[in-house]
Amino acid sequence: MITAAEYVESLKRLKKRQIYLAGELVDDPVAHPIIRPSINAVALTYRLAEMEEHAPLMTATSALTGKRVNRFSHLHQDAHDLIMKVEMQRLLGQLTGSCFQRCVGWDALNALWSTTYEMDQAGGTAYHDRLKAYLAEWEERDWTVAGSMTDPKGNRRLSPSAQADPDLYLHLVERRPEGMVVRGAKAHQTGILNAHEIIVMPTMSLRAEDSNYAVSFALPADSAGLIYIYGRQSCDTRKLEPTRTDVGNINYGGQEALVIFNDVLVPWERVFMCGEWNFASTLVERFSGYHRQSYGGCKAGMGDVLIGAASALAVCHGLEKTSHIKDKLTEMIHLNETLFSCGIACSALGQTTKAGNYLIDQLLANVCKLNVTRFPYEIARLAQDIAGGLLVTLPSDQDFQSPLMGPLLEKYLAGEDAVKTGERQQLLRLVEAMTLGTVAACYLTESMHGAGSPQAQRIMIQRLANLSGKESLARRLAGIDPDGLVYT
Repeated sequence: MITAAEYVESLKRLKKRQIYLAGELVDDPVAHPIIRPSINAVALTYRLAEMEEHAPLMTATSALTGKRVNRFSHLHQDAHDLIMKVEMQRLLGQLTGSCFQRCVGWDALNALWSTTYEMDQAGGTAYHDRLKAYLAEWEERDWTVAGSMTDPKGNRRLSPSAQADPDLYLHLVERRPEGMVVRGAKAHQTGILNAHEIIVMPTMSLRAEDSNYAVSFALPADSAGLIYIYGRQSCDTRKLEPTRTDVGNINYGGQEALVIFNDVLVPWERVFMCGEWNFASTLVERFSGYHRQSYGGCKAGMGDVLIGAASALAVCHGLEKTSHIKDKLTEMIHLNETLFSCGIACSALGQTTKAGNYLIDQLLANVCKLNVTRFPYEIARLAQDIAGGLLVTLPSDQDFQSPLMGPLLEKYLAGEDAVKTGERQQLLRLVEAMTLGTVAACYLTESMHGAGSPQAQRIMIQRLANLSGKESLARRLAGIDPDGLVYT
């Protein structure tokens, strides 16, 4: 395993990449003030693994070598591993208050592990051995690996092969002796500038005519032909200002980008699917299930931060003993713990795949994620309620630092006597960042659309809920079918 410092240095050693931010080519992404907070969040996943008190949660025993590895490169071996995953994600959400960006690639690994095994059994391919060799290198080098699934999609009514522009879904354009050439793009790519490697997957179930879109592979993040365009976040240019206080989350942040694959060559040893359209749905559903489980940990951890900020602001206002404030904080806690409970439940009721790694309970994972599309929004609403109107009318930190205006703000924005005005200012900025600003992308919008929009979870819940079995329970107890089988 590598250290946090070694991780940051490894990013500096990547080859020069085409990274565009606000219309300009980024010369040094590691030093860029808008990008650096997201790097800090990833670095913490390495730093905690170095610490004795967190090592049991942050590391695991490799299923390949028996060595100790960072948990973010681990194949889940049992329900305990899945539970540890959710607990680790909650811890990181608590300590960063943002996205820490290593989950998507990890979830892709575990989904690919079982899917490639079953592809090989069905078609006599060698994808699983390739993935096994890739994982051995991943563990040894302790890579951060970005997972890439979502395509731009163009006209959503049309399948990939029916699009006016075939590049709106990433696809195979040429087979060569040394590898395959792909073209297209992947959107909303979490933490991809902070990754050493990229794992690509198809974005949806496919048909035979879409076989060129059934591709999965891995490649270095500094490969030739990749173009990165950094996504805007609300209030992101505050990171360029001389003071950090108005950023809200001082040290950490998330990151998203559009990644364009401009005729990129992928060596055959890095290819894990090439034309097997009938396995695309298996891979997508398993990946989605793992990633929907993930949200029961990371969003609960971020929720802990927001609940803590709201509670501290109630103290600043002198309202911490008021009944309606207590009720709101209790409701926030209830919603947050429900998210975490779903993440734990789908982990505890998982099962072993044919390939030997462990898969979450798909129904409960989808229930978990559907709750995540709702509950953080209500937690955020209640936090804004407790914070008050000053959340969006607070003057800038430059005004607080001004010799003329600073004393006036200290006087007129004071709250509870025992609390400094500056503490209230910083807590308000944190709530603003998490519910309206840069970190809101991680906590709210990602809660809605990450790992699939709400409709995707509803479809899976309808498919997995076994309504006919529930009907048999009712018919049996109503006396319509007294000899019916007991539902399991």
